[in-house]
Amino acid sequence: MNVRFNPNLYRRPRSIPVLVLMDMQREYAVPGRPHALPGIEPALANCRRAVTHARSVGIPVAYLRWIGASTFQAGSRFARWIEGFEPQGCDALFDRDRPSAFASPAFADSAERGAVPLVLAGFSGEAACLATAIDGFHRGLEIVFLGDASASHGLADLPSDTVHHAVCEMMRAFADVTDTTSWIARTNAAIDAR
Repeated sequence: MNVRFNPNLYRRPRSIPVLVLMDMQREYAVPGRPHALPGIEPALANCRRAVTHARSVGIPVAYLRWIGASTFQAGSRFARWIEGFEPQGCDALFDRDRPSAFASPAFADSAERGAVPLVLAGFSGEAACLATAIDGFHRGLEIVFLGDASASHGLADLPSDTVHHAVCEMMRAFADVTDTTSWIARTNAAIDAR
């Protein structure tokens, strides 16, 4: 892979976002599992585009993993990474036992100390992503949510696509909600302008 040199990583480190991938765990992608997300494939494709772009332009990537609930026991095969979404090289990895990424003390410390924009993608929208956006907002952080790089579970009699649409609309109170293509174009333009 050809990585573009980004001098802003050295001159203005607080202006460089971090792509935060929430719960890219097999449990969400295996049909028939308790937390499987119907129609996850488009969101996975957009997560793949986002992480590929981030790595190609030098945007740091952080992985958050839910560990501790009965379904997400450390070492279980369904708590492992979705194939193709394993952390690499200098990617950061944080474990937590509650929905918000800020439930990880190490992530909370890193995010608050760095005060960089956080770009959220991953699963699930109605739990981990929404909780993280709200926590980040209350900590004064800039949050971007890639709505098409996430998916939500159905709730009560509401189907998953309806819930996810509602999550994206609610998220606007706490984050800049955008799509993966627009985010990639925006980051490319910002890099090219410097």
